Amino acid sequence: MGPGWSIARRLFVAHALFIVVAALFVGAWSFVDARDRGYAETEQRMLSVATAIAENPLVLEASRSADPSGLLQPYALRVTRDGGLDFITIMAPDRTRWTHPTASEIGRPYIGTIGTALAGTAFTEVTTGTLGPSVRAVVPVVDDQGVVRALVAAGVKTSNLSIALSARLPAVLGLALALLSAGSVATWLLGRYLRRVTLGWGPEQLAQLFVYYDSVLHSVREGLVLVDLTGELVLYNDQAARLLGIPARPPGQAISPGSPTLAQLELPAGLGELLGSGRSAVDEIHLTDTRVLVVSQQPALSPSAGIRHRSTPMGWVATIRDHTELQSLGTELASMRTLSDALRAQTHEHANRLHTIVSLMELGRVPEALDFATKDLEVSQRLTDEMIDSVDEPVLSALLMGKFAQAAELGVRLTVDASGTLADSGLSAQDLVTVVGNLIDNALDAAAGGESPREVHLAVSSAGSAGGDVVIEVSDSGPGVDPDAVADILRHGYSTKEPGLHGRGLGLALVRQAVNRLGGTLTIERRGGAVFTVTLPGAATPADRPATLATQATSRA
Repeated sequence: MGPGWSIARRLFVAHALFIVVAALFVGAWSFVDARDRGYAETEQRMLSVATAIAENPLVLEASRSADPSGLLQPYALRVTRDGGLDFITIMAPDRTRWTHPTASEIGRPYIGTIGTALAGTAFTEVTTGTLGPSVRAVVPVVDDQGVVRALVAAGVKTSNLSIALSARLPAVLGLALALLSAGSVATWLLGRYLRRVTLGWGPEQLAQLFVYYDSVLHSVREGLVLVDLTGELVLYNDQAARLLGIPARPPGQAISPGSPTLAQLELPAGLGELLGSGRSAVDEIHLTDTRVLVVSQQPALSPSAGIRHRSTPMGWVATIRDHTELQSLGTELASMRTLSDALRAQTHEHANRLHTIVSLMELGRVPEALDFATKDLEVSQRLTDEMIDSVDEPVLSALLMGKFAQAAELGVRLTVDASGTLADSGLSAQDLVTVVGNLIDNALDAAAGGESPREVHLAVSSAGSAGGDVVIEVSDSGPGVDPDAVADILRHGYSTKEPGLHGRGLGLALVRQAVNRLGGTLTIERRGGAVFTVTLPGAATPADRPATLATQATSRA
């Protein structure tokens, strides 16, 4: 078989050869069995005929007469003709023939074995006589005293027996051809099925493709998951195992029976629903406890399925990308954009003030211009000094400076209280920016949509010793949080703003993820407006201090 042959063709050829060999074997066995049974049946029939002749009183009486041949020859010829035999030979114990189909052979010695019959026992044999090879039976003729008076031999030529067997040969050949035809049809149907499911590939090509695909699965940096129509895992690579928290799959092996099923994986509800439903998705964002995942999913269609919208998928393929670091960079970029907008607003404001100062000087009102410039400088310098003195984390201070400008544009009064030091807390600037930035953005939106006074207050406190807890509290003057909506507002995609707006419903979900990853707690209260309180362990890691994320909504007078 050629190396380019498909599995279907190889199976068809192998099965066809097997059917031919099986048909030949069955045909030969049937013929040999028919021949053996024909010989056995003929021997039994010859024995019955010879026994019936030997028990005829005529034979015993003729054996004692002076002319046995005259009495027995007509009888033997008549029985030979009526019984369909080739010969009946009645002989004396000394082998002298009394009867024979050929008259010239009468009186001559019988050719064959008679020793057993002379001992008083009938027997059968296949031997060659004057008529050629024959199947015969020899039976003794015994008188009342037990003395053997004559012998009776009845037989059929083997050539006639072969003719009878040849008549059965068409039936044997017909059986063999029927078996060959049925086997060929079954082989063709099975080959057609295999050609469809293997896409016409040969075993060497399939093995090579599997090795290549498996190598690709383990080498790509994106997570790849294959799910069948029942929603169970079929295949996944190392990156997917790391992102989903499942045991790694050894190279070259499929999913083992002991591997967890898709339903057993502790996946977020949205991600589990996507992988289990098989719906198409492009760059959907899903948050786990520690990661931001971007998932795309498409059906796995056979290349020979024809028109895609009419084909039935064999399963689904999902690609998973880890955007945790990218999201952190995005948060930093958003913070820098906020600071840039704040600087742009300040530049615009300073330009207005500079025009005012120049106009006062042109009008000759120099003292008023100096007084106006001095007061503006004092306000800006005091705000900067307060931020530097209150928050000793430069990245967080820069973020807050931008948020002050953003709050001013929204008509919201932002105040900050800070105690302790963040330098020794062990928390990264990215985590602080994620938590504080998103909480303040959420509070500014709530306060800007409420009634006056529009206020947002940030309180940051850290224990004096290194590694102590950091408490971040953000309160606003907005409408507060409905106790029934606590679980919803922390879910990715939920927003009280316009539905369908891209990027909505991500800020608080990122806060929740960061708090959970750092092993902290998050509480939501209602005191006039909403109060979000985040407690983060300092130098402790989630491994040292397990996450105890808690959310609650309470109302206080």
